[in-house]
Amino acid sequence: RIMRPDDANIAGNVHGGTILKMIEEAGAIISTRHCNSQAGEPCVAALARVERTDFLSPMCIGEVANVSAEITYTSRHSVEVQVNVMSENILTGAKKLTNKATLWYVPLSLKNVNKVLEVPPIQYTRKEQEDEGKKRYEEQKLDRLETKQRNGDVIFPIINPEPHTVGYSQSSLIHLVGPSDCTLLGFVHGGVTMKLMDEVAGIVAARHCKTNIVTASVDAINFHEKIKKGCVITISGRMTFTSNKSMEIEVFVDADPFLDEPRERYRAVSAFFTYVSLSKEGKPLPVPQLLTETEDEKRRFEEGKGRYLQTKAKRQAQMQQAAQQ
Repeated sequence: RIMRPDDANIAGNVHGGTILKMIEEAGAIISTRHCNSQAGEPCVAALARVERTDFLSPMCIGEVANVSAEITYTSRHSVEVQVNVMSENILTGAKKLTNKATLWYVPLSLKNVNKVLEVPPIQYTRKEQEDEGKKRYEEQKLDRLETKQRNGDVIFPIINPEPHTVGYSQSSLIHLVGPSDCTLLGFVHGGVTMKLMDEVAGIVAARHCKTNIVTASVDAINFHEKIKKGCVITISGRMTFTSNKSMEIEVFVDADPFLDEPRERYRAVSAFFTYVSLSKEGKPLPVPQLLTETEDEKRRFEEGKGRYLQTKAKRQAQMQQAAQQ
């Protein structure tokens, strides 16, 4: 579809959340189709996880986004989907790859939303494809478990914070989940949640550097629990780490279900977003150093630095491997 002004920021760059939402819609369609391809109980595929996603180049107002999806692995109860996003300038015909993403879905019964159904297997062209897919499945399963164990943090407001501190840029958004946000099962679309998370992360980044910002990448997004229609969700974001030209922002979503079945607030989704600051010409700008004040902030900064260095090393290794080929 064509990118319109309400899909983009004031500089004309399409929001990362808009692209994430399109990616999730494509993944949901293909995985739901596959899970209903054999006779059996009807179901809807629900998003469980999005692997690290890099925004390879900005997409702008007026360009056309072409989203394609392919199922690359199936386990007994989950589907791995690879999604590519191409942007097309319809005036010049120029095309470029803007995003590659890997998503995991589970099929939920239309009759009983708490029932996970079995996934029809796919045919692999070679045995190695199945082995590689199984390895990815085991890795994401372990990472989801580790992430859920560290999900106890809460963001509290800071009175009169100093510029460039964590408290100065931290932000929250409160949203009432309505029917238009939900799937046929009455739970929030993963794409809707990711779009809201990107909005909050973008506000944090813009508050910190006071310039035009764009999403550079998103670390794995883990959907820990479903969010039901009628819930009030709080999307919170805080700066965790800055390098010379990038900002890492932790975002999590807490849900308050209070209409049908009152229960305590719970952590539903968590992720790390990385943003860069751009000039009017689209060139990267230096990012102000994050000022850490508490021991927790210093710990999170060092953890973020570790993730940054790990990603940087992996990217350099990939570039060297590509050069040798």
